[in-house]
Amino acid sequence: MGGTIGGVLAKDGRDVLFVDRVREHVQAMNEGGLRITGPVAEFQVAVEAMHPEDLRGTFSTILLCVKAHHTGEALAQLRPHLADHGAVVSIQNGLCELEIAEAVGPERTVGAFVNFGADYLEPGVIHWGGRGAVVVGELDGCTSRRVEAIHETLRLFEPNALLTANIFGYLWGKLAYAALLFATALTDESIADVLAETEYRPLLIALAREVVAVAEARGVSMESFDGFDPEAFRSAAPAGRAEGSLDELVAFNRRSAKSHSGIWRDLAVRKRSTEVGAQLGPVASFGRELGAATPLTERLILQIHEIERGERELSWRNLEELA
Repeated sequence: MGGTIGGVLAKDGRDVLFVDRVREHVQAMNEGGLRITGPVAEFQVAVEAMHPEDLRGTFSTILLCVKAHHTGEALAQLRPHLADHGAVVSIQNGLCELEIAEAVGPERTVGAFVNFGADYLEPGVIHWGGRGAVVVGELDGCTSRRVEAIHETLRLFEPNALLTANIFGYLWGKLAYAALLFATALTDESIADVLAETEYRPLLIALAREVVAVAEARGVSMESFDGFDPEAFRSAAPAGRAEGSLDELVAFNRRSAKSHSGIWRDLAVRKRSTEVGAQLGPVASFGRELGAATPLTERLILQIHEIERGERELSWRNLEELA
């Protein structure tokens, strides 16, 4: 996320400093620039990059683009470098804004939602697989000068970027969609192929409905994006409407060169822990607090952890078991 957005901003002449803990990535960017490849854009741009330990000074705007489960570590590193009246913009999945606000203050936290496709390929190289929604907003729903400025900056990356008064509506919508993405990552198949499989449509609909029910219990008004219609997954909505939303998601993902989720890449390619606990864990916790049962979500979390530990293989059988 950070490489793609930052690369486009740097190419536009904006003053961007990349901070990354992978020293090989930092070295490659400093020596040869950052290369963005893929169907959306092909370019290479000279950039400046640093390891967190080498960072000095303070900054008015920090785009935090780490995995959700690394938020705490990143916050500890960036906090000394955030200006008193600066802002951390959460370019992440999940409800990381809550953790950021607790660490640096809500007045220095800006919410964001992104759904474009991108992957780290190798040091200095990022694959931009497809466009998707980009939304930014203040946590309290107000419109401030700073969020307007951040919105205009993000429009350099995504011309259709939105400024919203309901950022948590988008974040909870993405959580419901994320539950579907974690389910697709139980297999070796593409996102589109799993979402299109009619045998598992009832399971996928039930899974998304769990997340939507928790959001409703918290009083969140969820927002639509890129074919995902949260209203279609309300308990009272007809199954046909949810099927239609899944069809839209299949079409959206077939247009992207990023065929598999970042979750799948973590499991199958990079062999590392995923964001499942940081993303779906809070859904289950809020569900228990509010009396909204999430048995499918909780079982999905366990299955993903079993794959992380090498105790379960990627297979359609995992969806069969969940169903």
